[in-house]
Amino acid sequence: MIYNIKKRNTPIATLTKNFVNKRSGKVTESREEIQRRFDYLDWKDQKKIILAFLDSGKKDRQWAYAKTLEYWDKSFEPKMQELWENLHEEKSSWTVIRHFPAEYLSENIEKFTEGRDYYFVCLRLAKDKGFEIDRSKLSNTDYLAVLYHTGRSIDEIEAESLLYENVHSICLDCDPFFALDKYADVSKGTIISPISFKEVSLALYYIKKLELSSLASKFEQWNKTVMEAVFGSPEFKAIPMYDINAVTYIRQMITIARKYAYLALDSKFKKPSDPSIEEMLKPKSWYYIASELKHEGRETLEEAPLVKNDPEALKEMMENNPALGKLINTLALGTDEDTMPF
Repeated sequence: MIYNIKKRNTPIATLTKNFVNKRSGKVTESREEIQRRFDYLDWKDQKKIILAFLDSGKKDRQWAYAKTLEYWDKSFEPKMQELWENLHEEKSSWTVIRHFPAEYLSENIEKFTEGRDYYFVCLRLAKDKGFEIDRSKLSNTDYLAVLYHTGRSIDEIEAESLLYENVHSICLDCDPFFALDKYADVSKGTIISPISFKEVSLALYYIKKLELSSLASKFEQWNKTVMEAVFGSPEFKAIPMYDINAVTYIRQMITIARKYAYLALDSKFKKPSDPSIEEMLKPKSWYYIASELKHEGRETLEEAPLVKNDPEALKEMMENNPALGKLINTLALGTDEDTMPF
């Protein structure tokens, strides 16, 4: 009978020596074995390995940067400072931001330019009320998050503007792959609304955390009005629920939600460059991603009787969809020909 004999572990010191010696012919196998065993090694060995990988090529440095986040030690600081100042690799920035002294971050703040570096720097520095936040370097949501996490406050008017700016952005951004909130119910038959989008949901979350409960309640009521408009819309009614896959349903609902959220926006949250109400009410393919779906006895989304370019069509739409009527009345558009905005 033949028995398989298990391979014996090579001493970690030998593996490290072989890894460091690029002429050993055993660099690759030593690297793989070190990385496999790393989390189970003694701390003194882990430190030696991290420093060895920091002294190696880019791929090895990337692995070591991740380890310095979890296994930080002050002894890593000189090498990390040297690498960050010379190479400015993104993952090295994460360690510098998290573990270096606040004074160092403050002195080098203009050099943190990758991704959301500035946001994480702010989380460290903005706890000092004397630190001035550069609003232009943060998204609306990140700005609200920084205020909350560093114990600062914001007045309701500014917070409202930031929240509706996020809504405006999802309405008019032409990227069809929006990030929905991970807790949003997007199953077939449900209504996607502004709160379903990650950036809006997160902004609302931080507004609540900042104790602006009145603004939060007002926004949730506005969102409910948008949901009612979507539910009563001809676009929603035209979706073939039993003959559509989940992904296509979500994409169609996103476009419908964007349209009716925009129609519901107060004029003070719109921009001169935005489409006119007339343009938003026109049935056109920009709003319908899967308009080619056609089933016998049904109209496609493109063919659904949305709105003609005249006041009577708008009156008819308001009669068929009371929620949209409520939105248009809120915008004070009226339906008399002489007072129509287009």
